[in-house]
Amino acid sequence: MKSPAELDTQELVAEPQPSEQPEKSVIRHRALIFAAVVVALIVVILAGTLLSRKPTKATTHSLPSAAGSGTIQDTIRINGTTEAVHMRAIIAPTLEGQQFGTLTLTKVVSGGTKVHKGDVLAEFDRQAQMQTFIDQQASYQDLANQALQEQAKEDAARAKDETEIRQAESDLSKAQLEMQKVELLSRIDAEKAQQTLDEAKANLQQLRETFDLKRQTAQASIRLLEIQRDRAKEVMEHARTNAALMEIHSPIDGVVVLNSIWKQGRMGQVQEGDQVRAGMAFMQVVDPSQMQVRAFVNQEDFLNLQFGDAAKIRLDAYPDLIFPGKLEEMAPIARNGDFSSKLRTFTVVFSIDGSDAKLMPDLSAAVDVQLTTQAARAGAFQ
Repeated sequence: MKSPAELDTQELVAEPQPSEQPEKSVIRHRALIFAAVVVALIVVILAGTLLSRKPTKATTHSLPSAAGSGTIQDTIRINGTTEAVHMRAIIAPTLEGQQFGTLTLTKVVSGGTKVHKGDVLAEFDRQAQMQTFIDQQASYQDLANQALQEQAKEDAARAKDETEIRQAESDLSKAQLEMQKVELLSRIDAEKAQQTLDEAKANLQQLRETFDLKRQTAQASIRLLEIQRDRAKEVMEHARTNAALMEIHSPIDGVVVLNSIWKQGRMGQVQEGDQVRAGMAFMQVVDPSQMQVRAFVNQEDFLNLQFGDAAKIRLDAYPDLIFPGKLEEMAPIARNGDFSSKLRTFTVVFSIDGSDAKLMPDLSAAVDVQLTTQAARAGAFQ
């Protein structure tokens, strides 16, 4: 039989035993919650990995093709500008004999006008050229007359010098005859005859020497006048040609498109009275029956393009207009990108099938190119 002290000790020892079961259940519950959180994190990570492996393409849109074809259709959008297949730039004439200068427009056809080959497109002020022609024509006539007068004087001087030479030769012959009878003459007469002979020889020699010098001098003077005359004639002919260039005719049938030029501190289309620099393109004549789109495509999309790819062309200014087109040209050499020298862009040209009165050059256009890829790529999208 136990004593009261032993009973109290057993009770003190046995008191904490009832709390051991709740603590174990709490630990087990926390472990289950931690395991569930870990499993959930693993599931989220695996789902993210699977989604990241799904192929995507930012610049293309996939469109399923007909059943059983084994291919899909990708569409790439390219932005470009419309232009005419057949066009001619009209340039302000460059005047002969003048490197720089401006021309004044006296007549110009308004933009959008339909013209035929040979029609007058523009006229420039030709008064300066006509004045130059008249002045140089008068100068040419004056110099030509001076050259003729100098030639006539030279002919007269030449004839006179030749007469003097023949006279000197005759005097020399007479002096030589006098010297043959010097033995019959007195000493004084003999000395006079010798002196006359010496003078005749010296005079003839001098005339012969100066004869060539006079001819060279006269020919140089005449040649100088001829050069001035020919120069005046060239300027006169240049003025005549320049006056003819002041009237510009259309080289082809088409529609007139006026270019914007810098005038009076702003950009604007040319009009009558404007000053246009020589050699500047201020107008175009385009054939609107055949149009095309010129665009630049990046190096990644360029690899997917092929000659003959079908396209749909939309005009930004006229969204309702949609034209079918086809890839016609692809530049073999790239150019540097607009934002980085490491990026390359290629020039491509799309033909436009059809025409419309609103379809004009220099309109921004969006080209949706349809690409055909292999069925293996279609499986990657599933």
